[in-house]
Amino acid sequence: MAKRTNSAVWMDKYQYWMIKVQKDSVRRSFYSSTPGRTGQREANKKADNWLDDSIVTGRLVRQHWAEYLDWAYPPVSGRPASSGRKNAVGIGENYILPMLGNMRIENITEGNLQTLLNVAYAKGSMKPKDKNAQHRPQSLPLSRKTLMNIRSDLVRFIKYCRRVAHVITLDPEGLTIPSGARYAQKNILQPESLKLLFSCDTTRTRGKPVFDDCIYAYRFQVACGLRPGELIGLQVGDVRPKTGEVRLQRSINIDGIETKGKNENAVRSLVMPDLAREAYDAQLQMMRRTGVEINYNTPLFQIMDEHAYYRRWTKYLKSNNLPHISLYELRHTFVSIAKFLPAGQVKPLVGHSKDMDTFGTYGHLLTGEAEKTAEDVSSIFDRIISHA
Repeated sequence: MAKRTNSAVWMDKYQYWMIKVQKDSVRRSFYSSTPGRTGQREANKKADNWLDDSIVTGRLVRQHWAEYLDWAYPPVSGRPASSGRKNAVGIGENYILPMLGNMRIENITEGNLQTLLNVAYAKGSMKPKDKNAQHRPQSLPLSRKTLMNIRSDLVRFIKYCRRVAHVITLDPEGLTIPSGARYAQKNILQPESLKLLFSCDTTRTRGKPVFDDCIYAYRFQVACGLRPGELIGLQVGDVRPKTGEVRLQRSINIDGIETKGKNENAVRSLVMPDLAREAYDAQLQMMRRTGVEINYNTPLFQIMDEHAYYRRWTKYLKSNNLPHISLYELRHTFVSIAKFLPAGQVKPLVGHSKDMDTFGTYGHLLTGEAEKTAEDVSSIFDRIISHA
């Protein structure tokens, strides 16, 4: 048995205890998010057990899940919990812990995990209902995307238990999504609704129509197929008026934190179609008219955050008797309209291409192909709106 010569130290930035030990030229780290000396002893015990060729046993899945959350999504001082952590907490509370939370971690099998996915698909959330709480209506069976998210967190949690906590040897890579699962149906703005969006710029306040100063944001988003966070993160300097090029290089997430976007393809360039160009020009005129100081780093659409933007959008829909469409479904509307274009044009435009090199290779395409895509998109919008 190798002997430990050090003790766990408190990592204030991540809010957990950590100890590093070495055995047979292999170095491992062990953690505990329990505050105080109890957490230090827990981390030390994990290290001692590994050095002694044993694993920690007897603890419940819910105990390891709490530690996994702190390890996978460490809190950052002064910032709210990340959207990734919020999603993982929700998956834990609704699906994983109700079924597996009181099981001992070493007793978990791949069969248990597969059963969880199968039951979640058929029955939805397994969290006990609070009769006093208002619950959002749930569509059953669960969509394929929701099940993929549950599977992803399950696999990552078991990997943590195997590689970091060293309390299990299970490798659940064989988990499958139930064959009947389908992607959720997306709603989009139909032609009549699109026509109204590009012709009506008012919402109703106290029963009277008033100008909606987010109207150009709505129009720009649907005309370019942007994600809500990409639109909010757009700055004046990101647009080149002469060429119509728009460089998407940041996104503001639901928590108000700036990121590089949803994935590696989110950073991209596009050329504004005619409707987007009109919305852009009108937005700049409105900003000048209302005294907004405009410089390179000025937010183009002056939106406080995604919550505020969503409230304004839903008010616009209600005021104009339009069916409810989420902000993200404005993007789906664009993709549905652009489906008439070749896939090679659409994928880079919306950031879906797996092989695209951000400003590098795609920047060379802007000489001709991006302008052609913008013209084609404009033609499709014109045809749909004029015949609505």
